[in-house]
Amino acid sequence: MISLPSRKPKMGRAKMVSDTPLALGRGEQIDRLDNGHFDIIVVGGGVTGAYTAMDAALRGYKVALLEKDDFASGTSSKSSKMIHGGLRYIEQGNLPLVRHSLLERQRLRKNAQHLVQRLPFLFPVLSDNGVFDRRLAAGFESLLWTYDLAGGWREGVIHQKLTKNEVLAHCPTFKAEKLESGFMYYDARADDARLTLALARTAAFHGGVVLNGAKVTDVTRDGGKVSGIVAEVDGQEIRAHAGAVVVATGVWLRDWTGAGKDVDAPSIRPAKGVHIAVPWTKIRNDCTVTIPVPGRNRRATITRWGDTSYLGTTDEDYNGNLDDVNCTREEMDFLLDGARTALNIDIEPEDVVGSIGGCRPLVAPPGGKTIEVKRNHEIRTDPDGLVTVVGGKLTTSRHMAEQTVDAAQKVLGENRRCRTKSAYLLGAAGYDAEAIVASGGLASHLGERYGTEARFVTDILASDPSLGKPIVEGLPYLEAEVVYSARHEMARSVDDILSRRTRSRMMARDASAVAAERVGELLMKELDLPALEVEAQVASYRNQTAHERAILMGEK
Repeated sequence: MISLPSRKPKMGRAKMVSDTPLALGRGEQIDRLDNGHFDIIVVGGGVTGAYTAMDAALRGYKVALLEKDDFASGTSSKSSKMIHGGLRYIEQGNLPLVRHSLLERQRLRKNAQHLVQRLPFLFPVLSDNGVFDRRLAAGFESLLWTYDLAGGWREGVIHQKLTKNEVLAHCPTFKAEKLESGFMYYDARADDARLTLALARTAAFHGGVVLNGAKVTDVTRDGGKVSGIVAEVDGQEIRAHAGAVVVATGVWLRDWTGAGKDVDAPSIRPAKGVHIAVPWTKIRNDCTVTIPVPGRNRRATITRWGDTSYLGTTDEDYNGNLDDVNCTREEMDFLLDGARTALNIDIEPEDVVGSIGGCRPLVAPPGGKTIEVKRNHEIRTDPDGLVTVVGGKLTTSRHMAEQTVDAAQKVLGENRRCRTKSAYLLGAAGYDAEAIVASGGLASHLGERYGTEARFVTDILASDPSLGKPIVEGLPYLEAEVVYSARHEMARSVDDILSRRTRSRMMARDASAVAAERVGELLMKELDLPALEVEAQVASYRNQTAHERAILMGEK
């Protein structure tokens, strides 16, 4: 059995380290929810809703978190995965947001240290068609100094100016004839889906009810005041009571608000972002590289993740079906064109191994460019007590949650102090990132996904070594991780496993479709699912990936 090194927990950490994995039986969660009485019910299991539930639980409130699909199945698994202050926001003149984002970045680096890692960003200076005109390089360095002083220094390093050869050392595929120099600064990244899941599980650890596959269809009221919710769970209608209800559904607020009559909801403007994945050997970058997108007033980023590189850009208006957002052929082509323009590579649509499309909820009226909209959030409390939170960004989700619970407890007539500024997520307390990375191999793979809870996965491996096989060809995820996700991470379906508990769908879409049958077999055994239901899940997953590929290749 592989053991993972960890530090001796300091005061306040020990209570977050358990000898047994968190038990989250679906039946038990449903029983607690059905006709249950709560202080706060949170609707929406994205990063904001999950952090809100965790915050409320830590303050001692009886809280329930409900998600219609799976935790992070919407925007919170389809972001850029960057935990950052945002250079663009300095360009917009929104320095307060940058300062606060950088402070929250460091809190996440500490409180979720197994999931949030340092990430160097490289801006090349090109002789023509660059991210910015080379004559503006001095001005850009001033921007980086502002970023460092606003809080970038908290990472322990400040930006650097790189020579041409130093840039090529970080990304040898840059076209040398157009390359003059570069700048590197530091932010962080996270597996957004696993971060959201860790928040939900931490809320449960502190006593909350957390349930996916629970679609809230109505907010109930008694005497003109919010009194609870009605939800559809596994084909049944369930009612639960609450003193306050929080709607944290992100872009889905466009289609359903839960608000009472004659109440105006915030103006939501979905902004679509897309990413495609290609084999890392095509790019060979060791950091996030920023490149221009020809013919567009924006830039794209290329980030390495394992043996894959993600190319992505964000912020195009989207008015379509929020449950079916995909990267299109046109969007893939302009990302590949950007890569070919800046890099000396041969890359074609057939090289793309996966893609994602998602929408962030901008709080703004129609009109103007989405790139110019500030990334602030909005929290409102209706006269009947319904609390709605929307907007913001992944990095500031903790602070958004703090303010949301502050608003909810005003409805309750309470005043309890927020405790999330220094609250560890499950798996973070006692985790030694440097030791795990240095150990390499399976220990590093599991450590960066589960933190100190990785030992529970190795326990499964020890009891059944046959589960040590990779579940998807070419990826490091093991069959034991599927079993662990079913037992302890509320995974209910093949899609839950391949799209979010692992990131197989993004990193190897077609290979993951092949693996769907084996995933179904493991889930059938662990969750005691009927064979027909498993067959339907496998077929559904394969249909989804085929649909995704057809749109990407312009066949739909």
